[in-house]
Amino acid sequence: MSEVKISAEPRTEFGKGGARRTRRAGKVPAVLYGHGEKPKHIALPAREFAAAIRNGGANQLLAIEVSDGTQVLALPKAIQRDPIKDTFEHVDLLLVRRGEKVTVEVPVELTGEAAKDTLIVHDHDTLSVTADATKVPDHLEASIEGAEAGVQVTAGDVQLPTGVELAADPELPVATVTAAPTAEQLEATLPEVEEATEEAEAEVGEETAEAPEGVPAAEVEEAAAEAKTEA
Repeated sequence: MSEVKISAEPRTEFGKGGARRTRRAGKVPAVLYGHGEKPKHIALPAREFAAAIRNGGANQLLAIEVSDGTQVLALPKAIQRDPIKDTFEHVDLLLVRRGEKVTVEVPVELTGEAAKDTLIVHDHDTLSVTADATKVPDHLEASIEGAEAGVQVTAGDVQLPTGVELAADPELPVATVTAAPTAEQLEATLPEVEEATEEAEAEVGEETAEAPEGVPAAEVEEAAAEAKTEA
């Protein structure tokens, strides 16, 4: 994986308020740490960082140039995202050196097609591997081509690039091939699903007071609470 050059600025404001101001300025709060050095708080340009992760994945090697003259190589160690806005909230960056071995989680992609009338259960989407910090793969591949029901793909079956070593248990399940349910089996489960749905709806109906037409339930509950207080 080739490195991506990205600029950064020292960050002097900390805490939630400082982080919010950093994000409002179009930057991502981050911290550099590792190699026994004191953690360094920086701010990364949000657009450039998002592009680097989008193109290179969560293990994208970054060549960071801080405006105070600091130049380092780092790998994202922990990325916090806003689940609603899908923006980056904070990033922990691990300092690395060329030729240094690191252990990281790498996504696993399944290739090929399993046998007809089967379903694939993804047991683990990533695997822990050890590799040169400058040669961490963006993904790994495991073949399920022609796999019949009952076949299980383990970590030991995953293809590893040259220089990459498996750090996970070789017996760790990555994917399991199961038999797809028949039409008869699906039809047999429908009554159970419908019954469970009706029971859930009945419970909700019992717990929620019915509001007059055109009046929100929240207003009815609030009015009831006020009347009880006055009484």
